Amino acid sequence: MFPRTLCDVRLLGLLFIMLAAQSVAQTPQPRLPTHADILRGADGPFRANNKLISYHLDIRVDPAAKTIGGKNTIRFRMVKDDSRIQIDLIDTLKIDKILLGKMELKYERDDRAVFIDFPEPLRAGKAYSIDFFYSGHPVQTGRFGALTFGKDPSGHPWINTACEGIGASVWWPNKDQWKDKVENMQLSVAIPNNLVDVSNGKFVGKTDLGDGYTRWDWMIHYPIDNYCVSLNIGNYQHFSDKVGNMPLDFYALPEHMEGAKKQFAQCKGMIEAYQHFFGEYPFRKDGYKLIDVPYSGMEHQSAVTYGNRFANGYLGMDWTGVGISKKFDFIIIHESGHEWFGNAVSAADPSDMWIHEGWTTYLECLYVEYMYGKEDGLKYTNGYKSKVRNRQPIISERGINAEPPQDMYFKGALFLNTLRSIVDDDKNWFRLIHDVYQHFKYHAIMTEEMVAYINGWLHMNLTPVFDQYLRHANLVALELKFEGGNVSYRWKADEPNFAMPIKVGIKDHWQVIHPTTTWQTMPTTLSKDQFEVDTEHYFVGVAKD
Repeated sequence: MFPRTLCDVRLLGLLFIMLAAQSVAQTPQPRLPTHADILRGADGPFRANNKLISYHLDIRVDPAAKTIGGKNTIRFRMVKDDSRIQIDLIDTLKIDKILLGKMELKYERDDRAVFIDFPEPLRAGKAYSIDFFYSGHPVQTGRFGALTFGKDPSGHPWINTACEGIGASVWWPNKDQWKDKVENMQLSVAIPNNLVDVSNGKFVGKTDLGDGYTRWDWMIHYPIDNYCVSLNIGNYQHFSDKVGNMPLDFYALPEHMEGAKKQFAQCKGMIEAYQHFFGEYPFRKDGYKLIDVPYSGMEHQSAVTYGNRFANGYLGMDWTGVGISKKFDFIIIHESGHEWFGNAVSAADPSDMWIHEGWTTYLECLYVEYMYGKEDGLKYTNGYKSKVRNRQPIISERGINAEPPQDMYFKGALFLNTLRSIVDDDKNWFRLIHDVYQHFKYHAIMTEEMVAYINGWLHMNLTPVFDQYLRHANLVALELKFEGGNVSYRWKADEPNFAMPIKVGIKDHWQVIHPTTTWQTMPTTLSKDQFEVDTEHYFVGVAKD
């Protein structure tokens, strides 16, 4: 996903007014979680008592009636004996029945939560399968509508899903949280014969059902977040390319084909760049797809969606404002970067979504470095400084489905660039981020797990550094005092044990100092005005006295 501030084209004219207002706004107070937030966000007892194995979502979509219906076959393994589990479905959709074999199960609904009761306890270690039948008119809601029944410019039905944040349970029944991913998934989507469905995974085939509908079957071979499950139904045409022996599949409306063929050519270089830094594309069995949609785009796993007007930049703009963004298509580079961080390496709770967004924003910077050189990569990275607000911690409250602030993108990327400077050895840095990715690939993790791995890899204790940047709103500042040929220095930080090396002095002739939160003093021949701090490579404030 990309930052909400520009997600809606209709808001573009208000952008600069909004940013100006933000700069003088009071620090926002956290909203108290509601009962629904806790039901949705918590790993409650009837979620934690089981582990997902697979889904088979088998549905029919009626564009004329604007309805959806069918079943999700949910396979799970119990981790403790219990007679109740929680599955989620928005209460505006009807539950037709829930079956265990041929036995119809009783259930209770509480907001989106569906508590399913079994006549006798399910046993720990044993796998079970239920068929959850549902139907109804999905309500268009959330940032991109969740599930929208629209029309393309030629009047054909154009139906899309995009439900990050609002949750996948707005259009299909599932365990609507991030911690527990299915190991694999099947999608079977029945639609009118004259339309095409493009979904996640490997295309298995299509079957004419004989009633004016065709079923499109897809197989997802890897763990997947529920919000990444995607329908894209329309009058699509297909073309393709390859990276090595891996196919790249592209889908666009006929009227968009010329722009798509020109713009989607960037995918090849993007895949090559990210493979250079992190290793093989993570979903090779499922392939890579880029799909034309009527909204800006989303990181749907192996089925990335695109609506960036077939032009470089972001919705026509120089996104970081330093003259580099218009060299490439922001949506292709950012949303596809999520295949590595977000889809392959995932956060286990929305509170830690910087693992998706901070890392993927940093991947943009690496893409620029790979394609245009280290200087442009650094320039692009520092262009994000103007977007940082430092009003709320990047990691938000856990267990309540709380969305972190926009700083998770920009401050997150700048923090990772700072971490690179702490390592101060690019060979080691690139080995480290490669190993971080490979170690956590296909897992949902929390920040503590990543920090522990990085600490162990580097044989350093960087926990206070991570905590300062991620768990406090304030930007750390290097305080400097000049007196009688000496400079005194310390970090002004919220973390009492914060310590981080930094380069100071004169650019191109830096010296490394090791400030803590306690004053230290050293001699200098530089005046207050001459004494510089390397704020290009470290995201810090500077206070001179």
